[in-house]
Amino acid sequence: MNDTESLDAIILALYETVSGPAGQARDTPRMRSLFMPGAHLVRTSVAEDGTPHAQMMDVDDYERDTADFFRRNAFYEVEIARRTDLFGNIAQVFSTYEARNDAGESKPFKRGINSIQLFNDGKRWWIVNMIWDNEREDNPLPAQYLP
Repeated sequence: MNDTESLDAIILALYETVSGPAGQARDTPRMRSLFMPGAHLVRTSVAEDGTPHAQMMDVDDYERDTADFFRRNAFYEVEIARRTDLFGNIAQVFSTYEARNDAGESKPFKRGINSIQLFNDGKRWWIVNMIWDNEREDNPLPAQYLP
């Protein structure tokens, strides 16, 4: 299956490009091929004082930002549920994920939602923007975004 021929394919490819054992280089050319030029990836977080933060990155920034983490840590992220809104050539996907340190672990060390905006140019799907937030004690995953 071509990575960009369907929403299912591009979302699966996205998760595959960030997952792998510690020390394994991620498939950066494959990841770049999923994103439209100029696309943004936005990591959200909450500081100890409760202030929300958003770190804006392009694909190259993301790869630089995560390279050391992936060298030192295994990381396996999988989609466990999805909610998709589609209109014409655009799609908004809320992809609920679980992350594990080992693909075989039963309990994830974190969960959250990737909000992914996509565009179909008539030939393929492109990820235009992606923003995510992790589940926290004060931010539990709502039932409608769980399997």
